[in-house]
Amino acid sequence: MRLNRPALVVLGTSTFCYVTAETLPVGLLPQISAGLNVTEAQVGLLLTSYAVVAGLSTIPLTALTMRLPRHKLLAATVAIFVVSQVAAALAPTFLILVLSRLICALAHGVFWSVIGPITARLAPPGQVGRATSLVFVGNSLAIVLGVPLGTALGQWLGWRLSIGLMAVAGAICLVALIALLPPMQPLPRDRAASLGRQLRDAVLILRNSRVTGLCVITVLLVVGHFAAYTYIAPLVRRDAGLDGAALSALLLGYGAVGLVGNYVVGRFVDRRPGPFVVGLTAVTAVSMALLAPVLGPVGTIAAVLIWGGAFNAIPVFLGSAALRVAPASRDAASAVYVVAFQIGIGSGSFAGERFVSAGHLGSLPVLGAVFVLVACLLVVLWRGVFPNRISADDHRETEAAAAAH
Repeated sequence: MRLNRPALVVLGTSTFCYVTAETLPVGLLPQISAGLNVTEAQVGLLLTSYAVVAGLSTIPLTALTMRLPRHKLLAATVAIFVVSQVAAALAPTFLILVLSRLICALAHGVFWSVIGPITARLAPPGQVGRATSLVFVGNSLAIVLGVPLGTALGQWLGWRLSIGLMAVAGAICLVALIALLPPMQPLPRDRAASLGRQLRDAVLILRNSRVTGLCVITVLLVVGHFAAYTYIAPLVRRDAGLDGAALSALLLGYGAVGLVGNYVVGRFVDRRPGPFVVGLTAVTAVSMALLAPVLGPVGTIAAVLIWGGAFNAIPVFLGSAALRVAPASRDAASAVYVVAFQIGIGSGSFAGERFVSAGHLGSLPVLGAVFVLVACLLVVLWRGVFPNRISADDHRETEAAAAAH
């Protein structure tokens, strides 16, 4: 069995669309604020409301859809994405914009819960981490190209056009998924399980201390990151006077170094991931803390680029760990990991909104750095969360998945 590269590329492109659409308001805070006559802090809550709905719906919707063919379910989540982006682009009021994003949020959790196990089924034994890193290139490209280009287009031609282009990109992904993703029936144990049992499994998976550790570390990391990142536009405007095209260029650089970091560390996802997560989180915490004082253009740009290079390489380790710490229950482990990530996004962006509304914008980098540093310490103390190798159970699970096609 070889890596199914065409299908992995389509999965990566789909993650690109989802990540770009979810975080695009970060770069378009001023434009959406002015266009819909709301404050920038309120626009920041677009991420919070999205994350809350995604977090609350992920486990029940994942359990409810366990019996559906995996390839059809993934295509359905992308189809919902397309509809929601069209509605957002045409939204006449801020309320309609919020509601359109919440439609997308309902599909978001299911999308991220199934994409990890699907990726594992497209990879031969021993190469799940490599396959995951290929798919997660889409995440990095969303930060490298999606958000910066979407921000630039939104500043030039309006935020509605940027969101509308995401609908077009999603439609292309939908067609490609239908054409290239091989049929994948649910595994026999998932097909036979009742909805109640599936819900219990998704909750009881937290009895696995390694799954719990991964979720706690993920929440802390993401809270810290999004508390500051959601308001990166006003932060760099305050610290370096960057706005407009300069902001888009900085976001492009932020994502570009993240893509490089993802590529460099990608080869280590399948071996010794723990030390790399420790190093990346430590660098992230330091670079964020450096943004607390007003550094001026050069210092601010350097800190932001280091932050991007370190943090954007971390999710591939988190995503791979979700598949490894519970190889016999990948869908359940992926579901609770997605919930943890969304809790982090929602809590982080909400905390950022509270600080910004209270006039404490400059404190956000310190707040974020503290959360990331605590996560770094837990990675050291909570052993087994980032296993080095795929276990024998993982190999057997892959073989069972292949037999179920």
